[in-house]
Amino acid sequence: MSQHRHERLLSSLQRLTAEFLQRQAGAQSVITVTDFELSPDSKRATILISVFPDHKGLAALDFANRRSRDLREHIKANLKLRQLPSFQFLIDEGEKHRQKVEELLK
Repeated sequence: MSQHRHERLLSSLQRLTAEFLQRQAGAQSVITVTDFELSPDSKRATILISVFPDHKGLAALDFANRRSRDLREHIKANLKLRQLPSFQFLIDEGEKHRQKVEELLK
């Protein structure tokens, strides 16, 4: 797969994932996709999320992993792909560290 096609696919997958999570999360928490990593063969995707409020992070991570099958269906309906990647969600700890550094620098 060409680099340009890989980047376009990555961008589309990240956008669709963010839309899906925002729509499905409800009012209890805000889930933001902070990074989306796609393996070179496009078979695995690692999705880093941040959650507000922070104490809902584990519940949001569990929610996202439980809904990964629905996410695949959402992407399948919106993108024409021969093979969809498997999804793994992780909490983006780097975002928390960046926020702490910003607070210390103020």
